[in-house]
Amino acid sequence: MRVRLIAVLTGAALALMPAAASADAGGGRRDDGSNGQSPAASMPPWAQFDRSDRAHVRQWAADTWASMDAMTVPETGLPADNIDGDLSTESRSGYTSPTNIGSYLWSSIVARDLGLISRSEAHERMSVTLGTLAGMEHHEPSGMYFNWYDEATGDLIDEFDSGEQIKHFVSTVDNGWLAAAFMVVRNAEPRLRAEAQALLDQMDFSYFYNPDARGGDLPGWNRGGFWVADPGEDQCSAPANYGDPAGDDLYYTCHHYDVLNSETRIAVYVAIAQGQIPPEAYFSLYRTMPTGCDWAWQEQEPVGETSTHLGIDVYQGTYGYEEMRFVPTWGGAMFEELMPDLFVPEARWGEDSWAVNHPAAVETQIRHGQDAYGYWGFSPSSNPLGGYQAYGVDLAGMQSDGYVSDVEGTDADIGYGDCREAANPNPEYGTGVMTPHAAFLAMYYAPNDALENLDAMAEDLGAYGPGGFYDAVTSDGTVAERYLSLDQGMVMGAIGNVLGHDALHRYFARGEVREVLQPLLEREDFGAVGPGGH
Repeated sequence: MRVRLIAVLTGAALALMPAAASADAGGGRRDDGSNGQSPAASMPPWAQFDRSDRAHVRQWAADTWASMDAMTVPETGLPADNIDGDLSTESRSGYTSPTNIGSYLWSSIVARDLGLISRSEAHERMSVTLGTLAGMEHHEPSGMYFNWYDEATGDLIDEFDSGEQIKHFVSTVDNGWLAAAFMVVRNAEPRLRAEAQALLDQMDFSYFYNPDARGGDLPGWNRGGFWVADPGEDQCSAPANYGDPAGDDLYYTCHHYDVLNSETRIAVYVAIAQGQIPPEAYFSLYRTMPTGCDWAWQEQEPVGETSTHLGIDVYQGTYGYEEMRFVPTWGGAMFEELMPDLFVPEARWGEDSWAVNHPAAVETQIRHGQDAYGYWGFSPSSNPLGGYQAYGVDLAGMQSDGYVSDVEGTDADIGYGDCREAANPNPEYGTGVMTPHAAFLAMYYAPNDALENLDAMAEDLGAYGPGGFYDAVTSDGTVAERYLSLDQGMVMGAIGNVLGHDALHRYFARGEVREVLQPLLEREDFGAVGPGGH
């Protein structure tokens, strides 16, 4: 059993932490299977922690920051994609991505705001990173960055250490996270506003947006990204150039991002806020797939009605889990649901949509995990048995053979009305695979449950190391002893919002961003039903 870590903080550091409403604000650990209302309608998460809890979470942030620091090359300000559990710099992965770089930038801000590093150190770190980015090779017409760079030099990588050749790809969602980081930096560090704004201004998300994806007068969808050269017959691609129809062909992924509740909506938010795609594109995305036997491949038969927003008919479908109803993600993973919410205050702006949906999604993960394994938190992560895998709560995602929550790959199937018989309605789950970053993302909506779950993973399963929580752990204690900069960035961002009074929300959602996005989210009622039938 690991002893619970208790931070010994100086008076100055404690002064940075929000004051507790009371020693037992928000109640104790629950055991009745219910969950409170969302932060938009009740006590904010920071008021539900007492002083000891806040010190405890701050220590987790300090250790998590140690892993981010170890992953980052001081000369370039670029973090490696991952590092071994002992934080040896020799074990840095040798490659990084736009998402990783963005994660480091917003983590630096959180570390500064929590008093883990000084303002001058944060400024210097981010200045180096932005300077490196300004000189890195990228797709100049769109201003977008490629997927893989050497974190030690900032050079584009042509080949992985394994010998695998890299076909240079420009990812929609990866550039979305990097742009979100620039939008945070410009407001969080005024001395770097010009540098961050210049990098943001060069990025044109219209290059990803296919206005004719749905045909007719309907707004379009984003593609997954593009290659600048033909990737060959082994990779499905569609030649076009949405950003500059008169320019050279780009080779787009054959798939589009057509689902709202996915991590990919960050690129939609950024593009709408920047005025590069129409606001109607938000309502073009599926809440669920339509109902009917033609769509019986999806996980559940949705229930809902059609509403009209900005002239777009939207099927407001929902899935069910016990008494709750919610707009599902694609795979049932926590980061799909909540990573965009690190930046866009979805629950505050969408009181009839996200403010109900997010708590329902969190509660679904809690109940599934507690019932099946005694722990919860399912999201793509390292596989403790080797490699990387997408994990989630199968019944909470649209993909019918989608993300699973255990080593055995147990697939639940409750059927689809009269169109598909239930193949496995009462599954027997095996050995669960939990990732701590999922519990941190949930902390905003279930603070005490997240704290209890994380303590249990650290103490019972040995999931804690010198750089904070390791990337994943099985319910029988097999640990993926490494750290990923993306996942550690989610941890830091979540703590920044919980302990820092919505820090990333406040930095991201200002001015035109709020003026453009808030009215979109305010319009819609998902028809969701939260925990306890609320």
